[in-house]
Amino acid sequence: MSWFDVMKRNLFTGDSSEAPGGMWVKCNECGAVLLKDRVAENLWVCDKCEYHFKITPNDYVNLIFDKNSFAEMNAKMRDVDFLRFTDTKRYSARISTARSDTGENSAIKTGTGRISGRPAAAGIMDFRFIGGSLGSVVGEKIVRLVDEAIQRRMPLIMVTQSGGARMQESTTALMQMAKTAAAIGRLQQARLPYIVVLTNPTTGGVTASFAMLGDVHLAEPKALVGFAGPPVIKAALKCELPEGFQKSEFVLEHGYCDRIVSRHHLKEELSRILSLLMD
Repeated sequence: MSWFDVMKRNLFTGDSSEAPGGMWVKCNECGAVLLKDRVAENLWVCDKCEYHFKITPNDYVNLIFDKNSFAEMNAKMRDVDFLRFTDTKRYSARISTARSDTGENSAIKTGTGRISGRPAAAGIMDFRFIGGSLGSVVGEKIVRLVDEAIQRRMPLIMVTQSGGARMQESTTALMQMAKTAAAIGRLQQARLPYIVVLTNPTTGGVTASFAMLGDVHLAEPKALVGFAGPPVIKAALKCELPEGFQKSEFVLEHGYCDRIVSRHHLKEELSRILSLLMD
């Protein structure tokens, strides 16, 4: 089974699926069957258990930034199948499908805008695009975003949502871990805040690099945050895992994030943090 097929089978995320008919969605966390329109009105949050469904980078832009203030950067950068890689499907075909399905050119949207009037740079990952995986384009866009933040003296916000490094790019993808970590180091040397918002899922090479280097780590409720997913760890160790293992509440309890913040209060919390760190 290919890496991407594993992601599609939700071995990492266990995410919910749309019920037949298109009017209902099922919450994977509590099993409630919910009216789709009502969930959308509630910012794609289950009103029974507070489980946060995945949303798109554009949704996060509208949620976090002041209206019409966000200016996207490097939107035309595209992935290239430089290794001519094939697993069960050609990598070039996966890229084409992802572009067609999402309307995006890569697995991250980067840019600058204002949050409650305060300037900020942001990178928002897109799980729909080959599992939000970290490849050469994602890494380069993050580095350019960091450079822009340093040049303009802006704080950086990173919304993570990824299955990890992109195996179709081999060691080039793994190199992005060091590349992005070094860029974040430059941001910190410039004494600019770096705030990470961990969403479901944040795993693999993204967790092992820029996702865990923040000055402040926020997490959405019930988000999966870890290196390997629970099914992989369970199979490797051949033992039962603690209840709630790798969920954001477990991660908070063990000191790997600072606060769990509902999507409804995310802009307010980011604004509060920026006022403390930048004013």
